[in-house]
Amino acid sequence: MPAALPGVDWWRGRRALVTGHTGFVGGWLCAWLAQLGAQVSGFALGPPTTPSFFERAQVERILSRSVIADVRDAAAVAEAVRACDPQVVFHLAAQPIVRDAHRDPAATFGTNVMGTVNVLEACRGRAALESLVVYTTDKVYRNSESGRAFVEGDPLGGGEPYSASKAAADWAVAAYWSSFFRAATPVPGVAIVRAGNILGGGDWGRDRLLPDAVRAFAQKRALEVRNPDSTRPWQHVLDVVRGTLVLAERHAAADSPGALAWNLGPSSGEAHSVAEIATLAAAAWGEGAAWRVQPEGSIAEARALGLSSDRARRALGWQCAWSVETAVGSSIAWYKADLGGDVDLLGLARRQIEEHVADVKRSSA
Repeated sequence: MPAALPGVDWWRGRRALVTGHTGFVGGWLCAWLAQLGAQVSGFALGPPTTPSFFERAQVERILSRSVIADVRDAAAVAEAVRACDPQVVFHLAAQPIVRDAHRDPAATFGTNVMGTVNVLEACRGRAALESLVVYTTDKVYRNSESGRAFVEGDPLGGGEPYSASKAAADWAVAAYWSSFFRAATPVPGVAIVRAGNILGGGDWGRDRLLPDAVRAFAQKRALEVRNPDSTRPWQHVLDVVRGTLVLAERHAAADSPGALAWNLGPSSGEAHSVAEIATLAAAAWGEGAAWRVQPEGSIAEARALGLSSDRARRALGWQCAWSVETAVGSSIAWYKADLGGDVDLLGLARRQIEEHVADVKRSSA
């Protein structure tokens, strides 16, 4: 099977709307779309952190339009979709922090569930729409802690506000697909991405392992780690973005793979513990960087979480091209460049995209 890469000819000139474009994954998605020649518009709140990938890489300069508004505002979402008239929509806008969901569950449900409904409603009946991809999370699955890798047909359900809100968003997409989009003329492709834990330069979110590590290491402190033995399907943001682009393109085609939900994560058996990632980050940083177990303050989270991405591998030819060592190393290199000062970080993003594409081609040769 040929390398699972987005087609430059297909994306050139296509109108794409990214909700959550000021966020970490959304910013990388915009960067790759612009590199492919797409006309990219964005809709989101302002950058969720300072610093941020959006600001540091100056993502706004590569966009056709950037709307700063709340996805919970149905009228604003509808107007953004009308103004862009997108052929492809990527819905990433969300409240993504587990601890914030505990602190403010109502806002989390409002953003993650009704925000998704607002995007679905705005896209319903759009004649130009060819493909709609909605991000939920690998945490939508009802987790029995068995350690078995989840497949797309497994039951959904969340035991805490973040995962529950994302499971509800997932169900909303399924309901809109079966009730509205499937009966549309023409029928747009609709897909849900359930991605594993994402690493990459420019993520400055709170209570996230790599950003917390960088903040600690830069201040000559030991990283405090909660739940060091918990395992997760870690992967680089470029692997996830690549899968997202290929999925959107394939779902718009006459021979669409058809399935609604898609896991994107490393190969089975490639889940790594929090302690392993922390150790790799400390080694990549150097300068005596270290980590220790957080003495208290942990919250209820699943200890074991694995994904099966066999569907994406069989139908799309997609799999992670970068090992967890490469993912952590390239991420730390990004952070060091950012903290180093006067660096063209959009140029660095483009170079990392090019390096990633080259590695995909090599692995497929």
